[in-house]
Amino acid sequence: MNLIFEKSVKGRRSCILPKCDVEPVALPENLRRETAPRLPEMSETDVSRHYTELNKQVHGVNCGFYPLGSCTMKYNPRIDEEAAAMEGFTNVHPLAPKSTVRGSLEVLDTLRADLCEITGMDGMTFQPAAGAHGEFTGVLLIKQYHDSRNDTKRCKIIVPDSAHGTNPATAAMCGYQVVNIPSAPNGCVDLEALKSVLGDDVAGLMLTNPNTVGIFDENILEITKLVHEAGGLCYYDGANLNAIMGVVRPGDMGFDCVHLNLHKTFATPHGGGGPGAGAVGCKEFLKPFLPHSAMMEMPGRIQVRAFMGNFLVCVRALAYVMTLGREGIPEASTNAVLNANYLMSRIKGTFTPAFDRICMHEFVLDLSQYEKETGVSALDVAKSLIDWGMHPPTMYFPLIVHEALMLEPTETESIETLDWAADVFRKLYELGRTDPETMHGAPHHTPIGRPDEVKAARSPIVRYDFA
Repeated sequence: MNLIFEKSVKGRRSCILPKCDVEPVALPENLRRETAPRLPEMSETDVSRHYTELNKQVHGVNCGFYPLGSCTMKYNPRIDEEAAAMEGFTNVHPLAPKSTVRGSLEVLDTLRADLCEITGMDGMTFQPAAGAHGEFTGVLLIKQYHDSRNDTKRCKIIVPDSAHGTNPATAAMCGYQVVNIPSAPNGCVDLEALKSVLGDDVAGLMLTNPNTVGIFDENILEITKLVHEAGGLCYYDGANLNAIMGVVRPGDMGFDCVHLNLHKTFATPHGGGGPGAGAVGCKEFLKPFLPHSAMMEMPGRIQVRAFMGNFLVCVRALAYVMTLGREGIPEASTNAVLNANYLMSRIKGTFTPAFDRICMHEFVLDLSQYEKETGVSALDVAKSLIDWGMHPPTMYFPLIVHEALMLEPTETESIETLDWAADVFRKLYELGRTDPETMHGAPHHTPIGRPDEVKAARSPIVRYDFA
């Protein structure tokens, strides 16, 4: 399809502005543009048709199965969007006096109490703008705690090799040395490897449970105990909370602080970049180090973001929590676990699970042997799924599994959809053995074929060349 600039017709307009009813004020000369912005000129009909055409070329949860899961795109109830769109929330000003925004403050207080209950924490801030920002804030809490005790020799953060890539980046940004420990053959933390790196120079451990291969670590209490005995603190990456919310709490596992991706687990999609919210919760002894907020009188505290973060994301999250309630929250997580295990059991016998055991909300397929036998890679399978109307799952992650495909169906998919998805995987398994060339060239029925991904990453075209 043509770009919107290519559809532009000089002089064409899409709206008629009403007559100005206030006195016009001209910008100072030094603030004015020397040339007018080169914007596309189109009729309202042309604009509508252009974006409708674009919409037809993308795949979302409203189009079909999207097994990227809660980490990127799970179904979010419409009622949450309607709540966040209420004028009483959208028109509030961040500098408004507290006496005039009591409803907004009640939203934050209620959500804070609910999320502290869900996570087993005692305090929480909503300032961080996203998950990685929440990680940064959480590790800073650990750093400030140790600094407040003059325990400055603690310069290391332990990160398992199956961790999200943001974990080691966060630790490094906070000035820590990252100590990587390997996973055991069962996909969980290797206790002996952990013990070998613990000492009085360890500030803490960053971990998510269930981990990135979808397994709940049965040694979690031993893990956090070992770290605490060494004087370190335990940080919980909340990316996989969708599997356990309402069933087990990070605080009860021994974690001292946690970040929550409100834009994942709690019903605000972040596919496309945001906005998000990376709420950070902590135990009582870390509350004095939580970021300062313009809405709360806490002199001397740092801020990690202006005001109270992305407030409307918090409104969505509260609507989600209140809609599901005490019974619905654990039902969502247990259904997510049920769906993942059901789909994995249906696929078994074709593609091989990396860890053939009960999983949590997601599971990882290991296609390395299949690729050796057929020449068909995980990328080929992922691209072939597109032709069947299915969005590809996460590819080549975690790095500890070669030729990995990670599937997370989430809690809202029906058994009919999961049966259909399993059948598609079975058909592609056979196609790779009989006609691998077809899969090498997939997708075949999309607006564009398989792009040169290296060139797209290294030489992206991000602006229109008017020349």
